[in-house]
Amino acid sequence: MAGYRVKEIYATLQGEGAQAGHAAVFLRFAGCNLWSGREEDRASATCQFCDTDFVGVDGPNGGRFPDPDALARAVERVWVEPLDDQAADLNRLVVCTGGEPMLQLDGPLIDALHEHGFHVAVETNGTRPLPTPGNSGNVDWITVSPKAGATLTLTTGDELKLVFPQPTLMPESVAHLDFKHFYLQPMDGPNAEANTAAAIRYCQQHPQWRFSLQTHKYVGLA
Repeated sequence: MAGYRVKEIYATLQGEGAQAGHAAVFLRFAGCNLWSGREEDRASATCQFCDTDFVGVDGPNGGRFPDPDALARAVERVWVEPLDDQAADLNRLVVCTGGEPMLQLDGPLIDALHEHGFHVAVETNGTRPLPTPGNSGNVDWITVSPKAGATLTLTTGDELKLVFPQPTLMPESVAHLDFKHFYLQPMDGPNAEANTAAAIRYCQQHPQWRFSLQTHKYVGLA
């Protein structure tokens, strides 16, 4: 791969899912295969509800990185080192997201992040397979968020996070897949209140599913 295009790299807390509240560095890759990121293309995109800016390389600590080690070192520079020395090497977490991280994430980069002491999590739409494992193995945590109208290739992982509701992608159509955790996340936007109530009702009626909030938005984190 001739380098990596990164929108932004920043320190925060994971705001969603089973690892909510965990200190993390978010590594947001530029580009997605389900939407260009341009508003003029939203109506014709496969995914029309994305609220993330993943266009270009102009975000905090973003840019073009020529090789895996250069990007891993950039991630390490952003990590907020804990005061507890014993925890420093045990809890480093990098969340590879986008856009769609599987367009760029590869085995050599996973290796480089592991070599810099990070557990590697990925948040993906699941339309592309995992990269070929490198010398130090594959990703450590897999979150798949399926999108209506997109073919799901990645059907196993740690957590499945379904934005709800999507009229042509109901929870029961993916509930049989091989994931440890199943989350319903209310779709944001003008109908957020109704969507939240509907997601709560569904989780009450189907205890396999847990209710997921984007807690980072409530406390003012990126």
